[in-house]
Amino acid sequence: MDRAEKREFVQSMNQVFNDAGAVVVAHYTGLSVSEISAFRAKVKEAGGQVKVAKNRLAKLALQGTDAEHISGLFEGQTLVVYSEDPVTAPKASVDFSKANDKLVILGGAMGATNLDVNGVKALADLPSLDELRAKLVGMISTPATRIAQVVNAPAGQLARVFGAYSQKDEAA
Repeated sequence: MDRAEKREFVQSMNQVFNDAGAVVVAHYTGLSVSEISAFRAKVKEAGGQVKVAKNRLAKLALQGTDAEHISGLFEGQTLVVYSEDPVTAPKASVDFSKANDKLVILGGAMGATNLDVNGVKALADLPSLDELRAKLVGMISTPATRIAQVVNAPAGQLARVFGAYSQKDEAA
């Protein structure tokens, strides 16, 4: 990388650290290229991104952001997983690290909040924004359906009673 590329990388990563809902930092020592590619694809499918960054450049990018407190995590072979949704990046990282022990989660940040390994795992256990929306819609639509059933039940019962009387009169 020449200076211009480094400067551009630092600016783009600075923007990432400012805009991301959650950032996860992990070691990837021992992962093959195909494993990292599979991890990238899984994270991208979930709505996040994976970047392998030089530690010095990542620390420069962190300066002046809310996540500046995680600069101590950038030692060794590190990668950054981030997403706008605060649950997506931790969930994808934790899921992949369960299947592949070579991805070691170091910690992360959610805005100005510092996350240790347990914090990242706790965040991964939460439902995603889409799942929460689906639950909310389900909760809102369920009472309306029940109200419609209750309102329609007496009319159905009356129709059955009238039908029974009409059959009784026809039989007699």
